[in-house]
Amino acid sequence: MKNSLFLFYFLLVSLSLKAQQPNFFSRSEIGVHVGSMYYIGDLNQFKPFYQNKLAGGFMYRFTVHSRLSLRVNYTIGNIEAYDSDSKKQMNINRNLDFKSRIRELSGGIEFNYFPFQFGSRRYPGTAYLISQVGVFYMEPKTTINGQEVKLQDIGTEGQGSALGKKRLYSNYQLCIPLGLGAKFTLGKRATFNVDIAIRKTFTDYIDDVGADFYLDPTLLAAANGQTAADLNNRSLDGNRYGRRGNSSTKDWYVYAGGMLTFRLGTGNICPKLR
Repeated sequence: MKNSLFLFYFLLVSLSLKAQQPNFFSRSEIGVHVGSMYYIGDLNQFKPFYQNKLAGGFMYRFTVHSRLSLRVNYTIGNIEAYDSDSKKQMNINRNLDFKSRIRELSGGIEFNYFPFQFGSRRYPGTAYLISQVGVFYMEPKTTINGQEVKLQDIGTEGQGSALGKKRLYSNYQLCIPLGLGAKFTLGKRATFNVDIAIRKTFTDYIDDVGADFYLDPTLLAAANGQTAADLNNRSLDGNRYGRRGNSSTKDWYVYAGGMLTFRLGTGNICPKLR
C-alpha cells in the first residue's frame, strides 16, 4: 500500500514538473501587427514617412532562449509616390507617379538586448534587433487617360523588346528586412511590441522607374505599344532628353508598427541564456 501511494505521488510530481518545463507551445507565440508602410526610391529619395499608408499582418515567434527568437511574419500594405509632391522643379517636370500593393512573407531572428521572460518582474521588457530574409509581391500601377494601368505588363522602358536591355521584371522580389524594436510582457501569456524595419530590395522597379533616360517614343510605341511610349516620358515640357531615373540605386520600403502577441501554451518561463 505504501509502495502504491509512493508511486502515485511520484507520478503526480513528474507530470507536474513536465508540465512546467518549457516546450514547443510555451515557447511559441502568434500575433497581429498594425502599422504603416512607405517607399524610398527614384520618386522619393529623402522624405521619411512620405505618403505613409496603413499596413498590417500576422506573426509567429518561437523563443529559443531569453535572448534569441525565431520569427516569421506576413505583412501587407500600400505604397505610392508622386513627382508633383517634390520640391525639386526637375522632379515636378518629370511628372511620374505610381502606387503598389506590397505583400511580404519573411523570416529570421530577433535578438534581445536584455534577457526577456513572460511575466517576469526582473526581465519585463527589452529592446531587440531584427534580421530577416523575405520575398514580396509588388504590382506598380498608374493612371493615364482616366484608366488604371499595370506598369509591369507593358514595358515602359522597353523591357521585353529589342530596345530594352532587360526582360520584363518579375512581380516577385527578394528583400532583407533589418530593424529594431522593443517588447514588454503583459503577464504570463501576452506581449506588446513596437518595431520598425527597412527592407533592402534587389530591384529598381518597385516604382517602375529604373532607366536613366527616356527612349525614342516612336521606336518604343512600335515595340511595346503607344501606352508604353506615353508612360515612358510624361514630362511637362516634353523634353526627349530629360532625366527619367537613377539606374545605380535600388528601391527600398519601410514598415513600422505595433504588435500584440499571445503564447500558445503554458509552462515555465523560457530558458535563460547561460
